[in-house]
Amino acid sequence: MLKGYYYLGKITKVFGLKGELLVYLDTDEPHKYKTMESVFFNLNEEPVPFFIQSLKFKSDHQLIIQFEDIDEHNANQYIDTLLYLPLEMLPPLSGNKFYYHEIKGFKIIDEQYGDLGVCVDVLEYPHQAIFQINHPKGEILVPIVDDVIINVDRTNKIIHIQAPDGLVEVYIGNQ
Repeated sequence: MLKGYYYLGKITKVFGLKGELLVYLDTDEPHKYKTMESVFFNLNEEPVPFFIQSLKFKSDHQLIIQFEDIDEHNANQYIDTLLYLPLEMLPPLSGNKFYYHEIKGFKIIDEQYGDLGVCVDVLEYPHQAIFQINHPKGEILVPIVDDVIINVDRTNKIIHIQAPDGLVEVYIGNQ
């Protein structure tokens, strides 16, 4: 992970004979990236800009990209390279949608238990993301799913939730 950048996708293989690269976009809205002019390659944990000469969609989440300065002679060395964009390029979200990096430090308030503490991190697992909450009695882990999130108040940095029955008790008892 590059500080100040968000993960966009990964170069998966060389495509064709001219050094074009097949890129997998790890995003819910890949169409928003069809006009990008550059991306940052993670090279030795440093963001290095690469400019796009041409870009076309192969499928919903796959792009065929020809980068400036990459041709058939050096394209193979970039396979498995992770691609990033600066955080300020993220499209703004509204309502109860949020980016994981933006909610660190938000207070988590449960309908039944009240103030659970502060979200210190989001743990990302293959099938589930989880709020990691710092509570005075210890850590609380709550799944991030639409059914749990009631409201996201960005102004006051508060997320209102309704934790699944019995979940909070597992961590802090019946208070």
